[in-house]
Amino acid sequence: MPSPGPRIYSKRFEVPAGAIDVQGHVSNLAYVGWMQDVAIEHSAAAGWPMTRYLEIGAGWVVRSHFIEYLRPAFAGEPIGAHTWIPKFDQRSAPRRYLFVRDSDRRLLARAETQWVFVDLTTGRRRSLPRELLDAFDPVGDETEVHRALDITSGASTEV
Repeated sequence: MPSPGPRIYSKRFEVPAGAIDVQGHVSNLAYVGWMQDVAIEHSAAAGWPMTRYLEIGAGWVVRSHFIEYLRPAFAGEPIGAHTWIPKFDQRSAPRRYLFVRDSDRRLLARAETQWVFVDLTTGRRRSLPRELLDAFDPVGDETEVHRALDITSGASTEV
């Protein structure tokens, strides 16, 4: 059996000017886009790029998003987007995300997406194949993620 991909997948980048809303900080839509991007990259890093899903005729669709904004992020700031899967159900999986400012390791936002695995032809739910389950090593405890990423969450929020 091949070893699973990275338990926690991280992507670091500078906040682009195009991600800023009229209030001068990162827009809600930018976070959702980053969540999708980092989820796709994590899947590919675990051996499941989009082409592999197409080959089996199945893939993930979003059922819901939840985002808790804790602190604003601004253009040019280096941040990290981090994602992991806490568990798998028979035909779905939540995926969690943390957004962290690199300069002070402060938590900017936390999020979760509920992904459902579907047949690409019918759109109906489909059971997760064993090979897909084996490609990921779930992380059930968010405190483990905080420790691994050396995050300073702080008690108060600025939003």
